[in-house]
Amino acid sequence: MQYLLLLSAIAVEVVGTLTLRVAANGRAALYAVVAVCYVVAFVALAGALRHGMPLGVAYGVWAAAGVAITAAASRFLFDEPLTRRMVAGIGFVMVGVLLMEIGAAH
Repeated sequence: MQYLLLLSAIAVEVVGTLTLRVAANGRAALYAVVAVCYVVAFVALAGALRHGMPLGVAYGVWAAAGVAITAAASRFLFDEPLTRRMVAGIGFVMVGVLLMEIGAAH
């Protein structure tokens, strides 16, 4: 259950962040969608914590996955840059989160 809640938090946060990009470009009514997405994301993240997921792992996975998915999606949706160096940085963050996950298991 904790991983389902964490995946939900990630998905809703990414939708909120991508919507923020659209809202910032002149569609101000979408700020309400952004706010709802962020509230739902935090509630889902809190649910993952309530179900026993360690905070460092939950936040690390949430942040890293959010950055990676948002960067990839914004490349395709908004034609924003996603350079090799940026992809390498995302990879390093993901390795760090994996190490935190492994460390939390001991």
